[in-house]
Amino acid sequence: MGPAEPASCRSADSSPVRDEEPEIASALIHNGTGEYLLHLRDNVPGIREPGCWSLLGGAREPGDRSLEDTVRRELREEAGLDLPALESFALAGAVDGGNEPPSVRVYVGQWDGEPARLPLAEGVMLRWFRPDDMDRLRMHPTTRELVRRHATGRATVPRGAVRHGTGAVPHIVGVHLYLEDSAGRVLLGLRHPDSAFAPGSWHFLAGHCEQESAVSCLVREAEEEAGLGIDPRDVDFVHALHQLPGPGRRPRLQLVFRAHAWTGVPEVREPDKCLGWQWFDPAALPERVVPYTREAIAHVRDGRPYSEAGWE
Repeated sequence: MGPAEPASCRSADSSPVRDEEPEIASALIHNGTGEYLLHLRDNVPGIREPGCWSLLGGAREPGDRSLEDTVRRELREEAGLDLPALESFALAGAVDGGNEPPSVRVYVGQWDGEPARLPLAEGVMLRWFRPDDMDRLRMHPTTRELVRRHATGRATVPRGAVRHGTGAVPHIVGVHLYLEDSAGRVLLGLRHPDSAFAPGSWHFLAGHCEQESAVSCLVREAEEEAGLGIDPRDVDFVHALHQLPGPGRRPRLQLVFRAHAWTGVPEVREPDKCLGWQWFDPAALPERVVPYTREAIAHVRDGRPYSEAGWE
């Protein structure tokens, strides 16, 4: 039998949820081995869920363009996390000091790092837990239910295992821009040193498909990240890398497109992700290039449309 939950951690599972768009966003973060990242909050009166294990997140601020912006900002501020992909998962009730619980938009993302290495700015600690371990934790019942609902909808593998041919596994689709200037140099961006993925390395202008086509995603990311205007009619597919990044992680289909024309000069539009853009001779790339970026550039130059990595 688990420990009794304090009043601030207890709530009826049927807590009302407001109809209007919420002002709070949280992140349900899982890894490839079936564990979920929980945040032990400070035991301070006046805050939500004091002394309880909870999800990272917080309230929307005036500069946030969307609730996804809110949760991404909170992840960076609270734990130095910058996840490549977040998907809206649920609308849930939150614990609050008022009479009516506010609603929370919950986003799901995957991360496979070590919580103890994160620069935690708020709360006591971050730890991975399996759903079966959560009955013994002091936490809001709605949070526990969210974790279990997500866990029942995904297959997990033991830590260190690689899964082959055991059913359908959702793939992450990434799009990448292969851009050459008049001298044949390729455009790469230097990732921020605090990035969760490939910090301090050079990489394609890239992004993950949301509810959109791959080419639409490419056009959107080019404008958002570098201020470049690209007409979809000027885009050709040049390479696909089918990648298994590591044990227990979701497979990725990395699509590379070449744009033959564009407008604008590359500029840093997202300084929290990219420090600068630079053109490089493909035969003399810098030392710190994302490995699959270097591999994809070589394949594009050799005219190979498809490659695989990590499946051996």
